[in-house]
Amino acid sequence: QLSDQQKMSESPLSWFRGLYLPPALYPLNKTLIKGGKWKGVDSAQEKRRSFLHDFCKKYNSRKKLRTHLIHLVSRIYVEDRHKVLYCEVPKAGCSNWKRVLMVLNGLAASAHNISHDDVHYGKHLRKLDSYDLKGIHTRLNTYTKTIFVRDPMERLVSAFRDKFEHPNSYYHPVFGKAIIKKYRQNANEEALKTGSGVKFKEFIQYLLDSHRPVGMDIHWEQVSKLCHPCLINYDFIGKFETLEEDANYFLQLVGAPAELKFPKFKDRHSSDERTSAEVVRQYLKELSKEERQLTYDFYYLDYLMFNYTSP
Repeated sequence: QLSDQQKMSESPLSWFRGLYLPPALYPLNKTLIKGGKWKGVDSAQEKRRSFLHDFCKKYNSRKKLRTHLIHLVSRIYVEDRHKVLYCEVPKAGCSNWKRVLMVLNGLAASAHNISHDDVHYGKHLRKLDSYDLKGIHTRLNTYTKTIFVRDPMERLVSAFRDKFEHPNSYYHPVFGKAIIKKYRQNANEEALKTGSGVKFKEFIQYLLDSHRPVGMDIHWEQVSKLCHPCLINYDFIGKFETLEEDANYFLQLVGAPAELKFPKFKDRHSSDERTSAEVVRQYLKELSKEERQLTYDFYYLDYLMFNYTSP
């Protein structure tokens, strides 16, 4: 048996290696679930869990663990009171999830009066990478870990609409200018100066370019790289398509106050039509057949892991 001191002096990766590969599938503790109305949600949950587990067992191998532990947990939010770990996937209900975590943590009385800026820039919630190794280790082993995902194409189109079709003081000058400069022939001075008006086809050219003029961004990064679902053993896999049902079941599972329900409101641009399969189809029409195929290939792992149908 190694002493704690010896364990801490080892590289974080070697200490965690045995924990992750392959991740074991533990039964969910359902002692707090009341009433029989959750049967359908529960059965869908069990299918998702075992599907992901089987996928990871089949595709995982020890050789693939190249990521530093701290990076592995850098997107995971911690709620210590109810022992919850939530991996943030942007454009899959993450703003409202962070509101719920703030309420669970006693930082707000209701999810409905927390502003968008407070959620994303308020620094009210801790991330798992802010704890020491022992703190990370304990929480990964004892807290209920959840991830909420979304159809990859819907998530991608939703991110594009949010960041490039509305005024944005970060995405237009940082991403927009670089994208227009590299992928638009004969771009006018105004577009080059402001970075506004990026077309979906140009955005996809940037996404698929191995020599991107600007880096990746969490809003369109693959879930497999944001949350590492084959290395971290998520206890609960929610889907944006069944967001409210899944979220409210999960809240019961972790013993949240009975009056706390997952918020229904759309966080921003509430007058816009939601990004649905039909909306996605309209955007994909702007791409060539090859570009559509390459975009699917880019998110191939996400499609496989979470059992989404290819578009």
